[in-house]
Parts: sequence; structure tokens; C-alpha cells
Amino acid sequence: MELLAPAGHWEAMVAAVQSGADSVYMGCGGFNARRGAKNFTPQEFAAAVSYCHLRGVKVYMTLNTLLTDRELPQAEEYLRQASRWGVDGVIVQDWGLLALARAVTPELPLHGSTQMTVHSLEGVEAAAEMGMRCVVLSRELSREDAAFICRRSPIPIEVFAHGALCMCYSGQCAMSALIGQRSGNRGTCAQPCRLPYQVDGGKTGHPLSLKDACLASHLGELEEMGVSILKLEGRMKRPEYVAVITEVYARLLREKRQPTAEELSRLEQAFSRQGFTQDYWLGRPGPHMFGTRGENAPEPTELFREARSLYEKETARTVPVKLTAAFRAGAPSSLTAEDPQGRTFTAAGPVPEAARTRPLTEEDLRQRLSKTGGTVFSAETVAVSLEEGLSLPASAVNGLRREALEGLAALRSAPPERHEAPAPPMPEKAPAPEAPRFSLSLYRGEQLTEELMALSPALIYLLAEGIETFDLAPYLGRGTEFAVALPRICTDHQRDALVDLLKKSRDAGCTSAAVGNIGQVAMAREMGFSLRGDYGLNVFNSRSLAMLEEMGFVSACLSFELRHQQIRDLRGALPREALVYGRLPLMVTENCLVRNAFGCKSRDLHGPCRQSHRLTDRRGEDFPVLPVFGCRSEIQNGAVLYLADKPEYRRCGLTYARLRFTTESPAECVRVLEDYLTGGGQAPQGLTRGLFYRGVE
Repeated sequence: MELLAPAGHWEAMVAAVQSGADSVYMGCGGFNARRGAKNFTPQEFAAAVSYCHLRGVKVYMTLNTLLTDRELPQAEEYLRQASRWGVDGVIVQDWGLLALARAVTPELPLHGSTQMTVHSLEGVEAAAEMGMRCVVLSRELSREDAAFICRRSPIPIEVFAHGALCMCYSGQCAMSALIGQRSGNRGTCAQPCRLPYQVDGGKTGHPLSLKDACLASHLGELEEMGVSILKLEGRMKRPEYVAVITEVYARLLREKRQPTAEELSRLEQAFSRQGFTQDYWLGRPGPHMFGTRGENAPEPTELFREARSLYEKETARTVPVKLTAAFRAGAPSSLTAEDPQGRTFTAAGPVPEAARTRPLTEEDLRQRLSKTGGTVFSAETVAVSLEEGLSLPASAVNGLRREALEGLAALRSAPPERHEAPAPPMPEKAPAPEAPRFSLSLYRGEQLTEELMALSPALIYLLAEGIETFDLAPYLGRGTEFAVALPRICTDHQRDALVDLLKKSRDAGCTSAAVGNIGQVAMAREMGFSLRGDYGLNVFNSRSLAMLEEMGFVSACLSFELRHQQIRDLRGALPREALVYGRLPLMVTENCLVRNAFGCKSRDLHGPCRQSHRLTDRRGEDFPVLPVFGCRSEIQNGAVLYLADKPEYRRCGLTYARLRFTTESPAECVRVLEDYLTGGGQAPQGLTRGLFYRGVE
């Protein structure tokens, strides 16, 4: 397996390389998921690529954030620079950037970020069809889930092995954005999951703060199942931390063994939150996975001093070379340097003269040519072909060695020749509807009433896992389209259950499916549903809309992190939708908060979990917790988004304005829709305008 280490800045990159990483991932500029790291300027990044490639280490650029239309030209320049520098791959999240990269730098390998929330075989297959060469799986997957994917995947698979775990599935968290305008999808997460909370008014604790993952004891099974890249997290951490964890994992991979107690202790000293967890990997999420790190946690001074003393010398990582020299009368001396990949460079020197006193010996030449100090090379073998009775100054021999090694270094650092192409034009601006029609999202069957249908909504989304609670028969053929809303998370072992729900939805009268994950596209299409992009796809720019249109989608719900001006300025013909009412979803979690707090073993969405549950923060704000498909939790915003009294959402070019009903009673659903139809009404207490006016960083 390839060991991939984090590099938030130059010193961390050196630490990773000198400690045994096979590859590093780094950010250039601000378009990466760790904008708080120092990151690299373009000049530094180019130098870092040369530094790494010279030492046989791959470099992946992180461009894994959502991008606005205005940011895409700068991102395009980063793509072109990455291609010219010879970057080994670019890690992406944004669909528009993916489409742009395929067009302008077609030979630049693309890797799907964990922010894409790929967690199923169909998700991996869809990523491969879109042109990605590798994909990072969601960190919540068990080893059974990962093995199922790895053994059938058409592209290499990357797995997180060590470091911080988010409570929410990566790419689906809006908590930081909605609470403080700092978007995890834009690289500025404020980590509200690390703060104290209560569940249902119980004891204050940290029910969202997971311990760091550590799979050091599972490297053999990871390799056996076919994982290609093993990823270590930590671009926000100091270089000594990077050095410690990289060195331990590199040694374990090299020696193919289990970690010792001392090695596990080194990992824990470097950083942990009350120890580590392997429980997602072992398929047993639960309350034992949680931990915190105190503000005054002691620094492992001696461990970090030792690590720093090793990587600062920059001599731990050398490249073995084979040197072959020839010294013959009447011919220029020569030295060929060959690296492990078979690249060779031959340097020519002066013609040896006849010796007047002490002639050259093979032993003397081998010793002199072996002195590679000050370079990244070490002489693995030195073969000398020498005719007797010749003489050559020591300076000439040294110069021959220096030229050969410098030439080989240039070959190792040289970027490959790659083709570039002009960027395709942005989509044309399509005529905007005069005003959007209303779509509704219903959570449970009782919310679908005759009073609601009398208001003639254009489109109603029904939760797939609650489909059996809805009776559509009285309402079919009345001008309202019904769509099934697929869960954002469905692993391979849950696929059959979801397919069964989709069959029931189709039989009940649903004609389209709201797809919130790329792994669901093929499934919905095969079952005859028309495709509607849901908010889980994080559509943020015009190129993303154009890509979904090419894939056959009939509409797309935009990210609710966009401001209304950004929505208004989007281009393209694909009908678009935006959430304009409701409790916005903050997190979808593999760890069920209710089960963790109270030991609930029910997997019935309409059983005990259907009771009201809430998460309360330190300021007394309540966040409803709802059960969703797969015995997962979905945390809702405490304040309700309300825009009925605001005209801007009507002027954004939306085809649909969605009202998202979750905790509302049937009567409240009717009243809210009436408010939006009339353009006013009684605004709820504790309302929010969401990010519609504020946007995010």
C-alpha cells in the first residue's frame, strides 16, 4: 500500500518525506478543505513537487472545496499549474471543478475527495465513469463494507487510517456554516462538534466529539482486501506530529507486522482524544467512540524533539543508485548513474592521461565515486572499468560524479509532458421563470392532507424510509408530482432494503427520485425514475448544474450555503430549486445520538426513535434529532428558515422553491404554504434567514 501523509506547510512536507511517506497531500492557495493550515504559495508548491519527486515521493494537490462561479477561473489556473508541475493527482469535491479539470487538463489524474461522501460500490463506479482515477471512502465504513468495495472496484481505493473523525459524514455537514458562517465544505470548519451538548436534557457531555481513528493494528487486512492508498490525517497539525505518525506507519508497512505497545504509545503521545477508536472499522459504532482533548494537554516534548532531530537533517530519505564508470586510454571518462526506476544519466569527463607516478586504482575510484554526501543519492553499487596505468585528477573524478548525479536528479524531477486545452464556455444564461412554483418535502405520512393538496403544490418529496406511511391514492392525477427522497447515506449491505423502498414508492405513484449521492444515480435510473438532484450533492456553481444536466437530471436543488445573489447569477438551462423554508439539516451521523444516550436498540423508524429528541448546546439552543434510513441520526437546525416575507427568493431564477417540513404538524404545513403563496403571514418565533443573505466564508 501507498502511505499518504499530510503536509500543511513546507516543514510538515519535509517531515513526511524524511519519515517514510510514499506520497503527500498539500493545499495550494485557499481552495482546499484545510484553509486554516499555512498551505503553500504557487512558488513553494512547485518547489515542493521537485523536492518530493527527486526523492521518489508522489504529490497530490487538494482542491477539495465547493467553488463559486467567480472562483472557478482561479481554480482553473491551479489545475493548469498542477499539470505543468507534474503533480501526481488532484483531490476534488466540486462537480463543476471535476468537469472543468477533465476539459482543461485531461491527463491530470483526479481523485474523489472524502467530501464527495462516496460510501458504496455504485458510488465508486459512478466516480470512475466521471473520470476519477481514485476515490477516498467515507470514514464511517466498516471493514466488511470496505472489502466489498475494494474487491470489485474499477479504480484504486483510498482509506483513512489515522487521525481526526468528523461526527457527520464528510461533505454533508452544515453545522459550522449555519452557526458561524464557517463552512466545512469550503475549508473553514469551526469544529462545533467538539463543544459540550446535552441529549434530551441529560448530563452535559461531548456526544459529537469522536476520538481519533487508529488502524495501525489492521494494516495487514487493509492490504489483503486491496486498499491502494493508506491516508494519515493532520494538515492542521505540527510537523513533529506528522513525523511521528508517518514513521510508525511506514515501519509497520515495511516490516509487515503488528504495532508494539511502545509504537502505539508514540502515536497516542503525538495526539489523541482520550485514546483512539477502531470501532467504525470494526462495525460497532457507539458511545465508547467519544473523547475530548483538554486545552492544556501536555506536549510530548522529548518525542517531538527526537522526531525533529531526524527530519531536520533531511538525510533520512535517500535514493539508491547504481554507478557504472569507465576509464580508458584515449577516450573520455564516463559515469552512468541509474535509479531504481531504470532512469539513467551518463556524464562525460576528461580523457585520462598516462600515469607518471601513482596510477588510478579501481578501489580508489570506487571510494571517491561513492561519496554522495550532500545529495539525495546513496551509492548502492559502484562498478569501475579501468585500464591500467592511467591518471586523472581527483577534481575531475568528483566533477564526473557531480554531473552524473545532477543529471539524474534533473530527470527525476522533470514533470511529464501533458496536454492542456481551453476551458469550455460557461453555460448560457437561461430565461428565468417569473416566479418559482412550490415544492414540499414531507417527513411523515400525517403531513399529507387534503387541506395541503388543495393548495396545489407543484412537487412533493416523500421520505423513502417513510413511504409506507403515505397514502397517495386520493391525490394522484391532480397536477402534483410525487417524488421519493432517497437517503443521503446507504451502504452496500443496505442496498436491498432501499431498492425495496423504491419499488414501493414507484408502485405508490412516485415518478421521480431526489438523489443526494452519486451512488444512487444508477439505481434510481434503472428503476425508471426521473432524476432530481437533492441538496446532498452540494451543487454550488453553473458548471455543476451543466454536468448534472448532461447526466440526465431534470432539476437540481442548490446548496443552501449560497447567497441569493449567487443563486441569481447561476447560468444554464437545468431547472433549479432552493430550500426557502424549514429546519435545515446540520449533520447526518452514523452514530445514533439517541441510541448512544439511552441504549435504544430499535431500528424501526416509526417506533421509539420517532419520539421527540433534541440536542442542546451550552447556550440553551435546542436542535431536533430525527431518525433517518439505516438507524442514523439527522440533527436539524434549532431555528426555522423563513423567507415568506422576503421577495428575493422569487427573483433568483428558481423553478422550485422548497418548503422542508420535518417537525411541523399537518396544520402547520398548511399554514406555512399559505404564507408563501400570499407572500406573508405570521413568522415563527426564533426564525432564521439561514445563509440566504449572509453566505459563508
